[in-house]
Amino acid sequence: MFKKIPALVAVLAAFAAPLAQADEGPLLVRVRALHLDSANKDSTGLGLSINNKTFPEVDFSYFIAPNVAAELILTYPQKQTLYSNGSEIGSLKHLPPTLTLQYHFNPTGTVRPYVGAGINYTNFSSVSFTPAVQTALNPSIKNSSWGAAWQIGADVEVTKGTYLNFDLKKVDIGTTVYSNGVSAGKFKVNPTLASVGLGWRF
Repeated sequence: MFKKIPALVAVLAAFAAPLAQADEGPLLVRVRALHLDSANKDSTGLGLSINNKTFPEVDFSYFIAPNVAAELILTYPQKQTLYSNGSEIGSLKHLPPTLTLQYHFNPTGTVRPYVGAGINYTNFSSVSFTPAVQTALNPSIKNSSWGAAWQIGADVEVTKGTYLNFDLKKVDIGTTVYSNGVSAGKFKVNPTLASVGLGWRF
């Protein structure tokens, strides 16, 4: 499941030395390899699910105080395959920026664990269905989702100003599914997001 992560981290590590800073400032920029594992909770009766995948993300943490930071997690729109009872029925893209408020327990140590909570906004776009499904059900979905986000993680100092990061998030993402304009139920992605990467403090 995480086969792609070591290769991505190795690429990131090549950039660590020139980006490291002598003095720590309030901004921490991380580049991570993130694995999305969907909960695939469906109330439509269609057995809906999306594929799991690994992709890159960038986040920015700004330290309001030594122990407190606000983190914005960004990526590009992710394409997912949509299945019904294991059979492919279409695809969609989603863009899920997430903002969390974190508490860092050991802000000057070598190992700096943290917890966070916040909010996620997801935009669904480029939704398409196979011709057979489109003809039979005329399906559509709500194109936006708001939900809570929780995280736990740690930054491990590699060199001054450069950190190895481990992060685990649980995010509420879901949408209403319609057939001929009438609600057929809800599909909840509610993914677990496990990531590893490098960070630089400015």
